[in-house]
Amino acid sequence: MTKNKLFHALLILLGAAMCIASCKTSTSTTRMKAETDPWQELPALLAQIRKPDFRQKDYPITQYGAIGDGTTDCTDSFRKAIEACHREGGGRVVVPAGNFYTGPIHLKSNVNLHVVKEATISFSTRPDDYLPLVFTRWEGVEMMGYSPLIYAFEQKNIAITGEGTLDGRANATNWWPWKGNAHYGFKKGQPSQVDPDKRKALFDLAERGVPVQDRKFGTGSYLRPQFVQPYRCENVLIEGVTFINSPMWILNPVLCTNVTIEKVTVTSDGPNNDGCDPESCKNVLIKDCYFNTGDDCIAIKSGRNADGRRLNVPSENIIVQNCTMASGHGGVVIGSEISGGVRNVFAEDCKKNSPELDRVLRIKTNTARGGIIENIYMRNIEVGQVKEQTIIATMYYEDTGNHMPIIRNIDVRNMTVKKGGKTGVLLEGYPESPIQNVRLTNVIIEGVEQPYKFSHVKDIHATNLTINGEKVQLAEAAKKVGELN
Repeated sequence: MTKNKLFHALLILLGAAMCIASCKTSTSTTRMKAETDPWQELPALLAQIRKPDFRQKDYPITQYGAIGDGTTDCTDSFRKAIEACHREGGGRVVVPAGNFYTGPIHLKSNVNLHVVKEATISFSTRPDDYLPLVFTRWEGVEMMGYSPLIYAFEQKNIAITGEGTLDGRANATNWWPWKGNAHYGFKKGQPSQVDPDKRKALFDLAERGVPVQDRKFGTGSYLRPQFVQPYRCENVLIEGVTFINSPMWILNPVLCTNVTIEKVTVTSDGPNNDGCDPESCKNVLIKDCYFNTGDDCIAIKSGRNADGRRLNVPSENIIVQNCTMASGHGGVVIGSEISGGVRNVFAEDCKKNSPELDRVLRIKTNTARGGIIENIYMRNIEVGQVKEQTIIATMYYEDTGNHMPIIRNIDVRNMTVKKGGKTGVLLEGYPESPIQNVRLTNVIIEGVEQPYKFSHVKDIHATNLTINGEKVQLAEAAKKVGELN
């Protein structure tokens, strides 16, 4: 037997074992969802998510030496104001009218960073300003890396509020060329994250189980920092503010509980400029936000490959309400760094429309990631135009390995799409792990090149599904192409 055939056989046996192990859970979960309305669970989940309260005292950064002229370094002023606020029991660290230039801002418990409407926080683009290294997660892998622009580690009751602007000042002359893509300013011969001793080296260390404290990627690593990353925090609020020009991922709570992101505007079209990436978080509300991004608008994650399995913390109870998505690779996305799994995602009353928005609902994983993705619910979605797929769930995204993923329980209701792109519904599983229990109800997709495409699906159903003016029965469609397991 050849090496490739042996590997494939082992993969099939592993997948079969996983499916047998999960059979009881899968059957009971499917039965439960068929007999009850999962949306009835939403009020109880929302009741668990409450905004943090803060002491009624203000700490203007100007009282700690900050000058809002756009050039004076206010890093120390932010630090002093936050420390005083935290030490005295909390309150608001107020950024008044002006343009305040700074390095990284580290929030502490009971501190609300309040940015007034006429204020801008402009962040340094000098990499050395984001040292010393901090404990962070980068593309789903823990490491010691550059500080995010706004960072908090193991804090409680923290917030960023107001109507002001936070400007990462990233562009094709500073952070973005590190991606290694000429479109973002990279020139041949320059160092970038695609060099073998950088991004790939981090992933290799994680696969070998090297301790996080020994995964040091600072000067010379070319791994861009996130904009906002609360790490292992409780009771997080981000409300009202605008984020622009990010080095990389923009709102990235990691291993957090009780997160509210509300009335936030994100406009940043750089590489890997995901709008909001909750990673291994529990009880997250993303409401009344606007996303115009260079990558996924909302991407729910839980760790990459071995490092994600090491922590094994899913993202769960993620609620998206009344958001608007313009440009981006996907509107509501799950993956691809999803090894810890995800469950209980509710997205409702959202609008999506742009020739540069690739997908409406996107689930992306592979056999290197593994993990269980389940209970994904979407309703009342209005779509003008997308470029690639309306709904896609695939297990063939990028890498391969020997950890078979599971995707099950997807329910989409009341969706209208005027221009559906290349494919209306694209489902890609494996014979030993088919995508299962997919239900589409009152879904209308117009202007799509290919109505559907299936590879290995099970228990798929449609009620009032119309694609290009014709009624479609998903189960019958799957049988026609021989892909119904």
